[in-house]
Amino acid sequence: MVILCAAILFSLYGCAERERYAYERVKTTYKAEAALSPAVEIPPTPPLRVPGEPLSLHQAIVMGIQGNPDVEMALARIRQAQAMIDEATASFWPVISAYGEYLQGNAPSSYLFKTIDQRMLPPMVDFNNPGWFENYEVGLQARINLFNGGRDLLRRKMAETGLQIQELDRRSVENGLVESVIHAYFQALAARDYLEIAAQSVETVEEQKRVVEVRYRGGGALRSDLLSLEVRLAQAKEEMVRARNNRDLSLAALAILLSLDPDSQLRLRGEASIHPDFPKEYASGLNRALATRPELKKVRQQVVQSYMALDMARAEVLPKLDAQYKAYMDDESADFSTSRDNWIAAVVLNWDIFTGLSTPAKVSRARSVLDEMIALDRKTTQSVQLELKSAYLKLAEAGARLEVTRASVAQAEESLSLVKKEYEGGSADITRYLEAELALHRASILAKAAYYDRQRALASVGRGIGYWANYVEEMRKIDGK
Repeated sequence: MVILCAAILFSLYGCAERERYAYERVKTTYKAEAALSPAVEIPPTPPLRVPGEPLSLHQAIVMGIQGNPDVEMALARIRQAQAMIDEATASFWPVISAYGEYLQGNAPSSYLFKTIDQRMLPPMVDFNNPGWFENYEVGLQARINLFNGGRDLLRRKMAETGLQIQELDRRSVENGLVESVIHAYFQALAARDYLEIAAQSVETVEEQKRVVEVRYRGGGALRSDLLSLEVRLAQAKEEMVRARNNRDLSLAALAILLSLDPDSQLRLRGEASIHPDFPKEYASGLNRALATRPELKKVRQQVVQSYMALDMARAEVLPKLDAQYKAYMDDESADFSTSRDNWIAAVVLNWDIFTGLSTPAKVSRARSVLDEMIALDRKTTQSVQLELKSAYLKLAEAGARLEVTRASVAQAEESLSLVKKEYEGGSADITRYLEAELALHRASILAKAAYYDRQRALASVGRGIGYWANYVEEMRKIDGK
C-alpha cells in the first residue's frame, strides 16, 4: 500500500513538473512573477499600434527601435553583464552564514571534543568507552578573502569590460536596424511610385485607345492600330497588378521591421529623403568608421577582455589568503547559553603546488582565445572596410544613374509629345507611338529606382561609418529614454 501511494505521488509530481515547464505556462508565469517582483527588471514592451496618420521616416525609425526583438535581446544581455559586475563585486565582501547541527554516536574523539565545546566535561569519564551521546550545535561563520593573486580584481574588470561589449553590441544592432528600416521604407515608397507610374501608363493608353476607337469608327484609323493599343493596355494592366502586389509585400516587410502585424494598413508620407552629414570621400569615411563603428569598438574590447583572462589564468599559480571567524554553542539537549559560547579566528593560506598541469592548460587556452580575438579584430576591420567601400561605390553609381535617368525622362516626355502629335497628324504609325509611350514608362521607373537606390546607398554609408548608432543615441537623449 505504501509503495502504491509513493508511486501515485511520484507520478503526480512528474506530471506537475512537465506542466510547470510547458512553454505557454513559462511565459505566463514568468511575466506574472516579474510584475510582482521589484528585483526583476523587464522594460515594458510598447503596445504595437498602427499609426493613424501617414508614417514619416523618423517615426518608422523610432518604432523600429522601440519594439524590435533584436534590440530587446541586446538589452537583456546588457542586464546580464550588469549582474555579472555585481557578482564579481561580491567577492570583495565577507561571506556570513548561520548553521545548525545535530550529532549522535559513540566515537570517543567526537564525544571528547563536543563535550569540551559544551564546557561540561565530567571530571571522571572513560574516554575509551564514552557510550552513546548526542549534541546540538548552532553558530555563525564568516570569511573574507585577503589575497587571491589579483584574480577577483581582474574578474571585476572583465565584467565591466563585458558590460561595455554588450552596450556596443546594442549600438551595433541599432546601427544595422536603422539601415534596414530606411531600406524597407524607401522600398515601400518606390513600390508605391511604381504603382502610380503603372496606373498613369494604363490611363494614358486607355485615353489613346478611346481616341483611336472614335477614329476607327469614323474610318480614320486601322483596326490593327486598335488591336495594338488593346495589347499594350493589357500589358500595362498586368504591370499595374505586379506593382500593386510589390507595394503590398513591401509594406508587409516594413510592418514586420516595425514589430507590427504584416496585415497592418500602413500609410507613408510623401517622397522622403535623408541628408546626413557624411564624409563625401571614401578615405575620410574610412577614418571615421575606424574610429566610431560599434563592431570595431566591440572587438577591441574583446581583445582587452581576453588579455585580462590571460592574466587571470597566470595568477592561478599565486597563493590564496583568507580570514575566517566562527562563533558557536554546543549542548546535549539544545539548552544553549551565551556563557558557554565558543569562537575561533584564523588566517588560512592555501597554495596549490601541483594541480595536474591544469594551470598551464588554462594559460594556453586563454592565450589561444586572445589569438582568436586578435584575428577577429583584423577580420572585422577588413569587413568594415569592404562594406564601406561597397556602400560608397553604390552611392556614386546611384548618383550617376539618377542624373542620367532624369535627363532620360525629360527626353522621353518630349519624344512622346512629339510622336503623339505626329500620330494624330498621320505622319507616325501606332507602333512608333507605343514605343515612345513604353520608353517613357521605363524611363520613369528607372528614374525612381535610381533615386531610391541613392537613398538606400546613403543609409548603407551611414551604417558603414557607424552614423546610425550615434543617431539613435541622440534620439534617446532627446526623448529621455
